[in-house]
Amino acid sequence: MNFWLVKSEPFKYSWNDFVKEKRGVWDGVRNFQARNNLKAMAVGDLVLFYHSNEGKEIVGIAKVVREAYPDPTTEDDRWVVVDLEPVEKLPKSVTLETIKADTRLQNIALIRQSRLSVSPVRPEEFDIIVGLGHEHA
Repeated sequence: MNFWLVKSEPFKYSWNDFVKEKRGVWDGVRNFQARNNLKAMAVGDLVLFYHSNEGKEIVGIAKVVREAYPDPTTEDDRWVVVDLEPVEKLPKSVTLETIKADTRLQNIALIRQSRLSVSPVRPEEFDIIVGLGHEHA
């Protein structure tokens, strides 16, 4: 199993929108590195859901339920989507400020490649973030 992080601006598509839908198509990715990360996702992989711009925080955990297929929002066959389902809302969101302050997370792609909308997360980073999200909740 691999772990990932996806970003969404909450005014466009929030965690609550995602939960209401019960399943989301992760579309609109137009960066080749992010696209390659989508292509690498496998059914069952776990995904941290990050609110970008507003909030700047990890708010929940999703899972991949359908692997990469052509993005229906474009006729350009270079772009793909995956389907995600919500697993758990974190009892306490984990802010970017908290992540940057934690020395165990200094190499996380969220910080190193801050503009990337879909990025890999190491298993230990995933565990640390989930732990922070359950701390004193």
